[in-house]
Amino acid sequence: MTDDSTKPANADIHLIQRCIPHRYPFLLIDKVVDIVPGESAVGIKNVTFNEPHFQGHFPAAPIMPGVTIIEAMAQTSAVMVAITLDLVDKEPLVYFMGIDKVKFRRKVVPGDVLKMDIKTLRGGSKIWKFEGVATVDGEVACSAEFSAMIDLSKAG
Repeated sequence: MTDDSTKPANADIHLIQRCIPHRYPFLLIDKVVDIVPGESAVGIKNVTFNEPHFQGHFPAAPIMPGVTIIEAMAQTSAVMVAITLDLVDKEPLVYFMGIDKVKFRRKVVPGDVLKMDIKTLRGGSKIWKFEGVATVDGEVACSAEFSAMIDLSKAG
């Protein structure tokens, strides 16, 4: 791990794609800001009507599925971990291990900007646990705790 002062505090879509393997239609974050290596990050998702899940969830009343909100929080945390552990361009894979204490409080619909505040509850090298809160205009849409394993077998 290098000195945290040399690590980026923000990740645009290009850096995100160098951190995690997700691509359209399953890349669910547009940028990550306020990255504090090993501690926290904020993901931003601009929700648009042309996303594939809205064709079936639900055509007359499009709502972002809860599982994709949780996935977007996980992708935000994976970017923070990749930056923390110097895994940019090393193709790490991240796998869910558990999702707990999930609560949905507000619908997320096209036109919303979903802001995901992620905090590390436990970190290390391979196993991490996070707390995430997703909001729209300051209203909580979803909160959850989740854990993940980083597969470093491909990491150079």
